[in-house]
Amino acid sequence: MTIARDRHVATRLLDGRILLVGGNAIPGPDPGASADLYDPATGTFSATGSMTTTRFFFTGTRLADGRVLMVGGNGFLGPLASAELYDPATGTFSSTGSMATTRVSQAAALLPDGRVLIAGGQGETRGSSGEPPALASAELYDPATGTFSPTGSMSTARCGLAAALLPDGRVLIVGGSGEIGGSSGEAQDLASAELYEPATGTFSPTGRTASAGPVTATSLRDGRILIAGGYDGPLHWSTTAELYDPATGRFSPTGSMTNARADHMAMLLDDGRVLIADGDASAELYDPATGTFSPTGSMATARGLATATRLADGRVLIAGGLAQGGTKTLASAELYDPRSGTFSPTEP
Repeated sequence: MTIARDRHVATRLLDGRILLVGGNAIPGPDPGASADLYDPATGTFSATGSMTTTRFFFTGTRLADGRVLMVGGNGFLGPLASAELYDPATGTFSSTGSMATTRVSQAAALLPDGRVLIAGGQGETRGSSGEPPALASAELYDPATGTFSPTGSMSTARCGLAAALLPDGRVLIVGGSGEIGGSSGEAQDLASAELYEPATGTFSPTGRTASAGPVTATSLRDGRILIAGGYDGPLHWSTTAELYDPATGRFSPTGSMTNARADHMAMLLDDGRVLIADGDASAELYDPATGTFSPTGSMATARGLATATRLADGRVLIAGGLAQGGTKTLASAELYDPRSGTFSPTEP
């Protein structure tokens, strides 16, 4: 990339290029509001227009018309309620309506009717705790009007949550962290899950997961959702994986990962398998046909807080992130080829 990034957002555009935007950097220079485009045809990155404000720990969602909605996150002066749109036709960002509240580490899901659900996250710091509260509230962005409006609230306040669209248009919300509490004075990792129903604008509880906290939720071809990783104890990464069945509203065990993982990447491949990778450079594949995980090639560079984006040809672009040890942000990127099971540098 033209600059090192972690905690950024990557989105595949309708023409197949990848937009990589915002983020943070250690030790710097900070990527700020800048953005890059990756062109799979040439294997190169180039700068594109900059956002109206710096963002990291935000969400990016491609709309039905091809524009990309950037929402919330942290800026230089703290949490943001603002949002903006990237237009691939002009390569520019422009402001759109703002949310009712600031949100960091929220979840976003594109609904079948074109609206975008924004749920949870952390809000403004209040009181003497010094910690921003987790949010239970949610909002809807309407591209037709460029405005946000409130919708029902989750039953549990959560940030760092995962969201997955179900075949019937509902949205599964799972995991994340809740309010600060207990003797540790830390945020409580959540094993609960709930469903958002767009027709009524309401959330309702649905089962519990075996692991808590920063899990991934990946929609499989048969409509089930693969829930992987997270914590099975205080800051203890988990090898656990489960399947959520929308027909029954239940979670059931599936094969365990070969490595314990949290805050990892998960990407559905064209053949229906799921690529799992994280900061120790290792990667593995989940096969829904057998319910098992198996190792695949390792990344050339260990990287956490990177992005994984499937290209139109089925390969996966892994970009940026923090080097192992968390002392340096990376500008490098690599490609995973499911046909060979190997990673290689992005080159022309």
